[in-house]
Amino acid sequence: MDRFDHAFASLGRRITTLPMPAPTRSAAVPLTSLIDKVNAAKRLYQPRTQR
Repeated sequence: MDRFDHAFASLGRRITTLPMPAPTRSAAVPLTSLIDKVNAAKRLYQPRTQR
């Protein structure tokens, strides 16, 4: 085993001993809030009608 193989094996052992990261949960955004944001953005980009 040469130095590269030894270093690679050592790194592999260290990686396998690391704990798995816990999944993060973001706060749920209510659907009505998202719909309101989309509607507000649509109003901003609608062409102004001149009557």
